[in-house]
Amino acid sequence: MRPPLLLLLLLLFSLLPRADGRGQLRAFVVAHSHMDVGWVYTVQESMHAYAANVYTSVVEELMKGKQRKFIAVEQEFFRLWWDAVATDTHKQQVHQLLQEGRLEFVIGGQVMHDEAVTLIDDQILQLTEGHGFLYETFGIRPRFSWHVDPFGASATTPTLFALAGFNAHLISRIDYDLKADMQKNKKLQFVWQGSPSLSERQEIFTHVMDQYSYCTPSQIPFSNRSGFYWNGIAAFPDPPKDGVYPNMSLPVTDTNIHLYAQTMVANIKERAAWFRTSDVLWPWGCDKQFFNASVQYSNMDLLLDYINKHSDEFGVAVQYATVGDYFQAVYSKNLTWEIRDSQDFLPYSTESFQAWTGFYTSRSTLKGIARRASSLLYAGESFFTQYVRKHPASSICRCGALRQLQSLRWAVSEVQHHDGITGTESPKVKDMYMNNLMYGMFNVKKLMACIIFDMNSAKKNGEVYSSVYNKDSGIPGATDVDQYVVVYNPLAWNITTVVTVSVSHLAVSVYDELGHSVPAQVQSSAESHSTYDLYILVTISGLSYRKYNVKPLNGKQSAFIGRSVKYKRKGITRADQQSRQLLPVVNNCYQVLFDQSTNLMHSITERETNQTVQLTQEFLEYRVNGDVTKGPISDNYLFAPNASAVPVSKAVGLEVVSGNLMTEIRQYFYSNVTAQDYIYAVYTRMYTVPEGYDGKLLCHRIEQEYSVGPLELNREAVLRTSTNLNTRQLLYTDSNGYQIQKRPFKAYVNNTVARNYYPMVQTAYIEDNTTRLMLLAERAHGVSSQGNGQVEVMLHRRLWNNLQWDLNYNLTLNDSSVVRPVIWLILGTKAVTNILYRTSGLALEHRPVVMFGALSGDKPKLPGQLQQNSVHGSPVTVPPNLHLQTLSIPGWRYSSNHAEQVHSVRMGKQKQGDADFSRVLLRIRHLYEVGEDPVLSQPVMVNLKSLLKELGSVMLVEERSLTGTWDVNTLKRWKWKTAQYPSKGFSNSTETSENCIVTVHPREIRTFFVYFQGQ
Repeated sequence: MRPPLLLLLLLLFSLLPRADGRGQLRAFVVAHSHMDVGWVYTVQESMHAYAANVYTSVVEELMKGKQRKFIAVEQEFFRLWWDAVATDTHKQQVHQLLQEGRLEFVIGGQVMHDEAVTLIDDQILQLTEGHGFLYETFGIRPRFSWHVDPFGASATTPTLFALAGFNAHLISRIDYDLKADMQKNKKLQFVWQGSPSLSERQEIFTHVMDQYSYCTPSQIPFSNRSGFYWNGIAAFPDPPKDGVYPNMSLPVTDTNIHLYAQTMVANIKERAAWFRTSDVLWPWGCDKQFFNASVQYSNMDLLLDYINKHSDEFGVAVQYATVGDYFQAVYSKNLTWEIRDSQDFLPYSTESFQAWTGFYTSRSTLKGIARRASSLLYAGESFFTQYVRKHPASSICRCGALRQLQSLRWAVSEVQHHDGITGTESPKVKDMYMNNLMYGMFNVKKLMACIIFDMNSAKKNGEVYSSVYNKDSGIPGATDVDQYVVVYNPLAWNITTVVTVSVSHLAVSVYDELGHSVPAQVQSSAESHSTYDLYILVTISGLSYRKYNVKPLNGKQSAFIGRSVKYKRKGITRADQQSRQLLPVVNNCYQVLFDQSTNLMHSITERETNQTVQLTQEFLEYRVNGDVTKGPISDNYLFAPNASAVPVSKAVGLEVVSGNLMTEIRQYFYSNVTAQDYIYAVYTRMYTVPEGYDGKLLCHRIEQEYSVGPLELNREAVLRTSTNLNTRQLLYTDSNGYQIQKRPFKAYVNNTVARNYYPMVQTAYIEDNTTRLMLLAERAHGVSSQGNGQVEVMLHRRLWNNLQWDLNYNLTLNDSSVVRPVIWLILGTKAVTNILYRTSGLALEHRPVVMFGALSGDKPKLPGQLQQNSVHGSPVTVPPNLHLQTLSIPGWRYSSNHAEQVHSVRMGKQKQGDADFSRVLLRIRHLYEVGEDPVLSQPVMVNLKSLLKELGSVMLVEERSLTGTWDVNTLKRWKWKTAQYPSKGFSNSTETSENCIVTVHPREIRTFFVYFQGQ
């Protein structure tokens, strides 16, 4: 049968190469520069050597060719350039290029944040910080991600980017063997439902970069120099005077243009085979590129023109593009994509002996300070917001106060960079992060102290000292002055907890504002021989503060003095079972037994259910290799143990300090029975809550503080907790403090220990059919279950190796510090721990801020006056399954009406002058997953008017996207076709509030702008 003519014509037509089918390939050449906000060089060194030149020369060069494009990523560098380097002409050009779509901001955060060891709050902060600047300055809102360098990909990030209004997400670093498999099967693109509870509502199309990742492949067969890097590589500390940089690629000439084209086309075709559409993403750039954009574009222009002139012969068309151009092309193909569930891409290995699981613990001190700074910022924001709302005529300069907060916002955002909080930077860059964090913390502590003064209108010559969880800045030694301890609760729940203050003598009494005695306990300090630790039981409503008076006297109301009993140091060779003597330590929730023949913990009984779990804890060290000629090495990034962990101590000393409020068990671990100094210590605290106080959370936690270090070289220290729970070696860890990931133990041919390490940002647990043991942390750690019923936490690393690359960049992690991390243990049934661990994790993250001061002339108040002492009358409280995630005054001056904002930017009329103090940013997060708990997993109705009534009368509430730049009613994200949802279109995010009543569903994070009357 002969086919009809029409069909023949159609067949002929289909054989012609065309841009949109698989016939002709279309390569999207995306020019970019990967600019680390710290890593080997400080931000200042980078700005001087290359970063400022990137933006100056790129902007100038884009203006010279209408076809040229560029993507800008990290806002910290761009903002420094914009504020200090860019001329007025440059600024006008940036506005024009953005309007023409030739300059595109992707991600738009201050940094490209790490995904493994960061907390969701800090990821949101750094994104909001960058987005606010971009929207205020240009009226633009990024729509695409470019997460090309974080070491593994978390399932929290896709949810975050969906909530921020992104249409597509892009990642690169995932396990080498998994990437090879996905590449072979054309599965590098999928629709990711990162959150089990939000699933398709906040899903996002995700592109995994192929094996070439984000750098242009530099091998060219016709030259021994690299190709496509015509500007060479950046030189430090100064740009070369003659403009000649190391390793500049051969310029494109008539004689080599065909060879260049063949090389590029071959690479495009190789990559095209790994994807489902004929669109090929071809990143052009790498780390620290485009500092001389002129030589870059002038060469690439010639090459692209040449390929396009011969596109029939090559079967490829090429064009300059942004990430948005590429995703738009893929989206328009209207294919049906596979769905990926909430499983993440952690841990990450680059080959079998290169497991990037060391950085989960590297530079533990920096990880701890970064989180303390974040928590102080959280407290400072809500404290300042309430103050501004309640004291409009205050004496404190608001703009100056906002600048103090902004210094800490900037520092906390900066350290979230994927070579920041990860601990993978050089020592001088670590110092830069630390200095910026300490400076910001100092500013915010000072601000909070000024607010306390202003509200107590104390004499201005008084002093308020402030300490955040550390006992180093205790009450001064003066004995005749009444000292005040001001304690602020930054959480929107009522809390009952214990705060610690250093005092100079044992005989003290503590009174509240009404002159009533407050339960307290004082004892010798474990750390210092010259001071004492005073523990005060505090009960504080949500977002409120209390003032406690510490009187140096020995009256009948004085604080209970803890009694200390020291036990003989014992060898921990396994003791004879028969003669075992057990020492009990008991509170209302637990009985903990210590084995007196070894001085180690023996078991914990949960008293309500009377369930006992055998539980021992010991410190071990992985001894690792530092000589590259002898095998795999551990470094800042990698963990490469060459054998099982080795127990470190042969003997343990024990001291028990007991009192009416708390019992502290101090265990000191020595290398042998006669050793002088201990290398490790554990301080375990259990609290006894007096009648009449709500002590559920306080009683249910076993608080442990560890002292680890200085370590010997090439040692990695772990605390291993072994139980008799039949856990089948299944571990659970949190993903950025947002959701939980299941971590079954996997056997590998090589490197099984390291490849079964996972990041614990806030939570890890093991369980059997009935009982769960939870660990809550105040900084990130690597965590693993290397045996049934076991969980081990890596607490510290000290490494040195002779890999030339590490030595050149000073990335060897010779960290000789002593670290003092805190972990809370919770043991109980799954139902009980489910109720406790979300609130407990946040209570550990956001412990009260303690400030000290001599506020002279304050008499005890009468009950009626007590109200004045919280920042406002009645507290701000949310139900226990919700968390008030943000209450702040961002200060951005943009209009929340998009058309208005774009108009004012185009007319050059962006509001100048003072920050906007009338707009309050509010975020509320649901803490539970669908179906996790019969009661707490229910949706919650919140009346925002009554929630915030003490801040004033709510006039208007606008629901916004996660970073505040979209009105949710106008936010339309691309809906990608999946088998689950066969039609393509737009997805609308959420039902909006009617008259300020919102229903918050499991796992939602809802963001609002709130305006009050009289503003």
